[in-house]
Amino acid sequence: MNDTAAELSAETFRPEGRRRHRRPRPSGTGTGLRRALVLAVAVPVASAALAGPSAFAAGKTGVTAKTGAADADDQQMAANLETRVLDQRLGSDVSGVVLDAASDTTIWGHNAATALMPASNAKLATSTAALTVLGPDHRFTTKVVYGDGTLTLVGGGDRTLTTADLAELAKTAVAGLKVAGLTSVKVAVDDSLFPEPTLANGWNDGYYPDTVAPVRALVVDGHGVQDTSIDAGQVFAKQLVDAGVTVDGDVARATAGTRDVPVARHRSAPLSDIVHTMLKHSDNDIAETLLRMTALGAGRPATFTGGTEVVRHILSDVYGVSLDHFELYDGSGLSRADRIPAATLAQILELLTEPRYAHTLGSVLDGLPVSGEAGSTLGPEYGRFDDPHSECAVGKVHAKTGTLTGAIALSGLTLGKDGRWKVFSFVENGSTADPNTIKDAMDGLAATVNGCWA
Repeated sequence: MNDTAAELSAETFRPEGRRRHRRPRPSGTGTGLRRALVLAVAVPVASAALAGPSAFAAGKTGVTAKTGAADADDQQMAANLETRVLDQRLGSDVSGVVLDAASDTTIWGHNAATALMPASNAKLATSTAALTVLGPDHRFTTKVVYGDGTLTLVGGGDRTLTTADLAELAKTAVAGLKVAGLTSVKVAVDDSLFPEPTLANGWNDGYYPDTVAPVRALVVDGHGVQDTSIDAGQVFAKQLVDAGVTVDGDVARATAGTRDVPVARHRSAPLSDIVHTMLKHSDNDIAETLLRMTALGAGRPATFTGGTEVVRHILSDVYGVSLDHFELYDGSGLSRADRIPAATLAQILELLTEPRYAHTLGSVLDGLPVSGEAGSTLGPEYGRFDDPHSECAVGKVHAKTGTLTGAIALSGLTLGKDGRWKVFSFVENGSTADPNTIKDAMDGLAATVNGCWA
């Protein structure tokens, strides 16, 4: 367990009161839970059927006091937020909320139930569902099989597959060919695990292939190309040639036969590591691949619809998160049709403060970028937490970023001045200010929650 995860298991995080919208998790883990999920999502899930009463339904703006007298630091923080959320850089369409994890109370809220474009904050929902359905130790398998003179590279949904991994597969395959006395083969790729790529509702084809690649079950080195499967097959074929094997013809798409002989396989890093990478760098391609693998893990089609149905089920029926006004059409948050209230994002993050979910969801917490962390989306290379009002919070805020044209979000956790963990979410849509200045204002709100900007 890393230092951050250890902190989250500390006494500070043991709940002292009734949790918001929380329902008991189904008994059993692993196969038992996955079987329950398959049965539960066999019928498409409707939004209204899953949505419970919202804790934020009453009133759009204002401060909800703790049970008993709110402490002076929280009162000051709420008062500061009430002023700072009106920063002109944020525009007029902004939503925010701050929860106290230990006492199960809402310290402050501003339009918290208003559903806005969440941008990459949607990845919080995707990663929570993937870890719950598949398990943090799950690994994705890429295989090579042989039949009728053809080596077929079979994609298994590993978006982290590398050239080095393919080199190992090729090395094993070549050794087998030599034993069999074969010096030439054809090469094919099988990416039939996923259906033919389509655009999500709210996407445009201008996203392809740089912002996100067409979602296929086979890719190497995260290449942003139109056909990642053929590309991976070509890399594999070149390695065979370099090892002295003749490759006949061009790499083609095919479906591996049931009688094909297994030759080699590669298993990915654990899902927990992949989620960590996806969140640190806000990787759209990993998010969309995980959405499909999550759907398959729950017995649903590997499509945007199948994946988002499962996400809805996990959030609502497994964890009791409110889906009021929740609309999700992809796994990455690139869709301009996605809508998630700050209240819902905060409830997802609040799960990370509960020790009972530490094993399953720990990599979400560990994967959240840390304010000022180089190499993450909150690093200095992105100009984050370098404003005079927010630089005091460097190293103190764990949060997921989100950026689209017309939408910027920041949702995460930080220790308040009282030493208790605060969960926050801030989302703005439609501000006409420079995006960098909007992010400065967002960072200032997080520093306010931390209390270092008092």
